[in-house]
Amino acid sequence: MKSLYVCIVFFITHLSFSQDTAEYIEDSNPIESNVEVIGNNGYSFVTLDTGINTKFSEFGSGFFMNKFIMVSAKKLGGLAKTDKTTDEGYRNLFCVDINKDGTLDNPILFSRLINTLDNEDQVTFLPDGQTMYFTRSTEEGSAIYKLYKTTLEKNSKGNWLEQQLLDINVEGYSIENPFVNPNGDKLYFSSNKPGGFGGYDLYVARIRPDGTLYDAVNLGDQINTAEDDKYPSISKDGKQIYFSSKGHANIGGFDIFTSRIRRSGYSQPVNLGSTINTQYDEVAFFLASRSRGYLSSDKSLGKGRYDIYKFNMEVVAQQLKGVIVDSETKIPLPNAKITLFNDEGQPVAVVNSDDEARYNFEILPFENYTITATKDGFEENKISFIADNVNQTEYNENLELVAEKAVIADVEEKKMIVVNNIYFDYNRATIKDESQISLNSIAVVLREHPEMKIQINAHTDNRGNNAYNLRLSKLRAASAMNYLISKGVDKNRLLSNGYGETQPLFDCKSKCTEEQHQANRRVEFVIME
Repeated sequence: MKSLYVCIVFFITHLSFSQDTAEYIEDSNPIESNVEVIGNNGYSFVTLDTGINTKFSEFGSGFFMNKFIMVSAKKLGGLAKTDKTTDEGYRNLFCVDINKDGTLDNPILFSRLINTLDNEDQVTFLPDGQTMYFTRSTEEGSAIYKLYKTTLEKNSKGNWLEQQLLDINVEGYSIENPFVNPNGDKLYFSSNKPGGFGGYDLYVARIRPDGTLYDAVNLGDQINTAEDDKYPSISKDGKQIYFSSKGHANIGGFDIFTSRIRRSGYSQPVNLGSTINTQYDEVAFFLASRSRGYLSSDKSLGKGRYDIYKFNMEVVAQQLKGVIVDSETKIPLPNAKITLFNDEGQPVAVVNSDDEARYNFEILPFENYTITATKDGFEENKISFIADNVNQTEYNENLELVAEKAVIADVEEKKMIVVNNIYFDYNRATIKDESQISLNSIAVVLREHPEMKIQINAHTDNRGNNAYNLRLSKLRAASAMNYLISKGVDKNRLLSNGYGETQPLFDCKSKCTEEQHQANRRVEFVIME
C-alpha cells in the first residue's frame, strides 16, 4: 500500500509511452581522439534501453518508495501547451514501475498538486519520504527554475502540502537538479547564480530539522569549471559524488564524472569513460545499487530528444603488486607488513609479503595512494602512487627497505650485539636469505671492533624431542658462525654453542602462545669479556 503514496490515485493517467523490448545502445559516431585518450578509464558499462522512452525528452530523477521518478516533456492532451524554449511540452513528473530486469513501465502522473501548467523538473526526498524538494519554472522564463519544499500529509495517498519557496533561491537565476544525500542532512544542487566559476556550478546546502536549507556553498574549483556542471547525485554509502560536466577532460557535451567526498574536500574528478560517455550529453546519473542504475542521454539511436537508459557498471579490476627487498643486497624480504593508505591517510588494506616477498592489492582507478612497508630490523619506507594509466590494469611498485644497524646493548646482564632474529629453513640449519642481512651487520660491528670476541648461542622452542632440539640448535649456531667467517671474520674471535630448549625467554611449558614460541627461538650474539 505504501507505493500508492507515490502517485495521486484520483488522477491516474496512463500514457502511451514506448514499451519496446530493451535493446543494446551503442553510439555510432564517437569522437575518436577523445575516446582514445580517455578510454574506459577503469570502468565498464553496458547500457540498455529502458522501454519507457517516447519521441519527447525523458529524464530520470531518482527513486521514491520503490518507484522510479521520471521527468517527461510529453504533451498531455490536445490542448497541451508547447514550451517555446524546448519546442516540446511542458515537463511533468511521473512515477514508474521498476521491473526485475531494470526496465521501466506503467508511467503514472506523480501528483496533480505538484504538476502544473509550468515545467516541473527534478525532485528529491528526505530519507523518511515525508519531505520532497522539487523544481518548477517561473514566470520569468520556462528555463529558470526555483526550488520548493513540500511535505506529505500523514496517512494520505499523495497529498503534498505547504509548497514552500525556499530562501536560497536568487531572483533571475535558476536552481536545478536537487539531490539529498543518504544521511538526509545535505542537499546538492546546480545553479547559474552569480559568484560561481562559470555557467552552472554545483552547490551543497545544509538541511535544518524543519527541512529548510542554510549555508549553501559552492563545491569549489576542484569540481566546478568555467563550463556547465550539473546533475549531482551521491552514492548510497555517501562517499562518491557523481555529476555531469561540459568541462574537465571529456569526450563531448555533458560527460558523467565521479569524485570521492573527502573530509578536506573532493578528489580530482574522474571521467567514467568511453563505455558510458559519448560525444552527446549524458546526464541524470542515478545508482539503484552499487553496480546498477539509470542515466539520460540525447545520443543517436534514441527514440526522443533525451532518453532514459539503464546500465550495469563494473569497475575494471586493477592490481598493484611488487616485491619487498633489502636496499643494499636486493635480497627479498618475506613477512614484511605492507599497508595501503588512501589520500586522506586512512588505511585501505594490509598484507604481509609472501615467502617470495611479493605483495598484491586490488586498487581503484585514478585514486591516490600511499604504500608503506615495515619489517623488524628495517627502517620503514613509503611511496606515493596513482593508478592513472587508462590502458593499464596492473601496476608494479617494488619497495626497498634499509636494514637497521646492529647495536651493542646490555640485555639481561649480558652485553650483546643486537640484531633482528636469525631465521633458518624449517627443521634445518640453513640460514634464510633474509637473515644474511642481519649477519652482515654483525660482521660490520666486528670489523669496527677488531678486539671484540663473541659467542653465538642458538635456542629452540620446547616443541619436539629434547635431544633433537639440542642438536639442531648447535648446528644453527655453527651455521651462523661459519657465515661470519665467510665474510672475513677471524674464526678465533668466534665461539658457537646450542642450548636447545633449556634457556627459554618464556618458561610457558605446554601453554606457550605462538608469539612466545617465536621469542624462544632465537640466536644471541654475546660479547665475551
